[in-house]
Amino acid sequence: MINPVVPPTSRRGILAGGNWIIDHVKIIDAWPAQDALASILRQSSSNGGSPYNVLKDLARLGAPFPLEAVGLVGDDEDGRAILADCQEHRIDTRQLRTTSAAATSTTDVMTVERTGRRTFFHERGANARLEVEHFDFSLTSARLFHFGYLLLLDRLDLLVDGRPRATEVLERARTAGLSTSIDCVSEDSERFRAVIAPVLPWVDIFFANDFEAEKITGIPLRSGNSIQPAAVQKAARRLLEAGVQSWVVIHCPEAVYACDTQGHGLWQPSLRVPPAEIAGAAGAGDALVAGVLFGVHERWPMNECLRLGVAAAAASLSHPTCSAGVLPAEACLALAQRLGYRSFDR
Repeated sequence: MINPVVPPTSRRGILAGGNWIIDHVKIIDAWPAQDALASILRQSSSNGGSPYNVLKDLARLGAPFPLEAVGLVGDDEDGRAILADCQEHRIDTRQLRTTSAAATSTTDVMTVERTGRRTFFHERGANARLEVEHFDFSLTSARLFHFGYLLLLDRLDLLVDGRPRATEVLERARTAGLSTSIDCVSEDSERFRAVIAPVLPWVDIFFANDFEAEKITGIPLRSGNSIQPAAVQKAARRLLEAGVQSWVVIHCPEAVYACDTQGHGLWQPSLRVPPAEIAGAAGAGDALVAGVLFGVHERWPMNECLRLGVAAAAASLSHPTCSAGVLPAEACLALAQRLGYRSFDR
């Protein structure tokens, strides 16, 4: 059995900060070629962005500890909707501030009905103005601080003397006594090493999907459509060597792999979700993060954290929005019992 992360004992709760987004999810019949047309079959709006998704997922999982937000929203209808939604899900918004200088960030999520695959068109909005000074760790007694998405926070991604300004946020969190975790966005760019690598020594748990882990490490993780387990393990070790303090968690559709600083590695296959039960994959990665952090906060062994993570991710697939499909933790684990796990050769 793999040992748990052990966050500070005198603190309680999860604080999450970074991108606060309203997702406009559009279900389309097919992904069109350039200059061609696709039909929108139905659409809805919901939460988006790492802290918003993770905190709302934790609330839906039934987290028995405080949930707190930090970030910026616009003084507009979308911003007010976010604040109201947080209140409904018992998320403390003392540090979720409103600005009149920019609109609330939005993302158009185009989800192909037949496959559940999605493509994102993002407007940064108020998130582009989020600064180091917006994070006041003296106002929280949270145990864990989750931060994301790096590469999508303009002023905090900015390099100063070779380090992104996000490093200062993480330093402040750790100095205040919080354990830290981060997530980044699947941006198709060459900025990963410049923006992500320098922050890793101030990160206790680093989450990445296979695309992001490959971008940071330069290690190809897939051969054709198949994930390469040995390459995933090598990438995790490289990220730990780059400074991650406790765990690297790399997830992909097939499975999730976690490795700690002692070299202990653990695979957890994903659930066997029938294609007919998949309404969309938006938010599945954040649901996995929420499940893992739930267990980490409660000091579960990492294998149990990963089990809840993949179960929460599978539950999220049942709805096209990021969080509406997430069930209470017990129901997610019951879903895993019903569906079983994918065959995975590692």
